[in-house]
Amino acid sequence: MRTWWKRTALAALVAGVAGACALGAVNWRVDAATKAYISEPALAPEAEAILILGARVYSETRVSPMLHDRLEQGLELYRAGKAPKIIVSGDNGQEEYDEVNAMKRFLVDRGVPEADIFMDHAGFSTYESMYRARDIFGVEKALVVTQGYHLKRAVYVGRALGVEAYGVPSDPRSYVGAERREAREILARTKDFLLVHTTRPEPTYLGEAYAISGDGRATHD
Repeated sequence: MRTWWKRTALAALVAGVAGACALGAVNWRVDAATKAYISEPALAPEAEAILILGARVYSETRVSPMLHDRLEQGLELYRAGKAPKIIVSGDNGQEEYDEVNAMKRFLVDRGVPEADIFMDHAGFSTYESMYRARDIFGVEKALVVTQGYHLKRAVYVGRALGVEAYGVPSDPRSYVGAERREAREILARTKDFLLVHTTRPEPTYLGEAYAISGDGRATHD
């Protein structure tokens, strides 16, 4: 019996070490592969669209601090002429929870014409947001805006899917729960790494295409 327990414990230890090494290797790969494509706003290249990834909202008129900072950064890029269109991509899977209309309202209230805002109501994950930017809006080159801990994964996924993605971080302050999110990001990077390099499943929804060169109001509800 003791021999069995020793073998089991050794097998578990080996599996744990192998898993940790795999996580480390994926995270190193994502870091290394995206370093050249992430920059401060002034150094960001021009693109077809600014893709702002969604985060928690409290109502259609009140966004979380993290989303507020993403929107402000995206607005700065738009005003600087880095791209003529903005895609707001987030979760609107339930009638009572709507990230994208809150994001659109934020931008419109600050002077962005509605025609320049495209709404992706089915950006349920980073992978789905990047996939839909390519297949629904036909984006070939995008500036992706989110917090730094998340940005590398978004840029990596976009490029693996064929989008020429560049990242601009939105981190003007510290956020509650940052350590927990960074720990989860290690697993999230591994999950998305496997998705883009193995099965590449379609998003939850695809649907009608809207060319990013057109009028964003066609995507509004």
